[in-house]
Amino acid sequence: QVQLVESGGGLVQPGGSLSVSCAASGSILSINRMAWYRQAPGNPGKQRELVASITRGGSTNYADSVKGRFTISRDNAKNTAYLQMGSLKPEDTAVYYCNADITDSGFYSRAYWGQGTQVTVSS
Repeated sequence: QVQLVESGGGLVQPGGSLSVSCAASGSILSINRMAWYRQAPGNPGKQRELVASITRGGSTNYADSVKGRFTISRDNAKNTAYLQMGSLKPEDTAVYYCNADITDSGFYSRAYWGQGTQVTVSS
């Protein structure tokens, strides 16, 4: 059973920094793309927004709204992805979800989602 577990969310003041992490566990053969998405409060029908993604080789991609402020990284040995968030703004408030393309030990590949972690930017 493969699962993703996020941690590190919380409350931070505008202009502050916060890091979240996502650890994959279970019968994992390999993890390809890992990404962070977010969903803002009060609009559950809206699609989750891609925040940042990183390939196994380390190539990254960012939403325009977070470029220069957020950094995605990963530790392949630990099956873990990280998102360092800086210069946070109230509009960054959202539930942040980890997403990963995982091949399990049975050679079956699919996308997995974590349960989400709340990030609130407020004074």
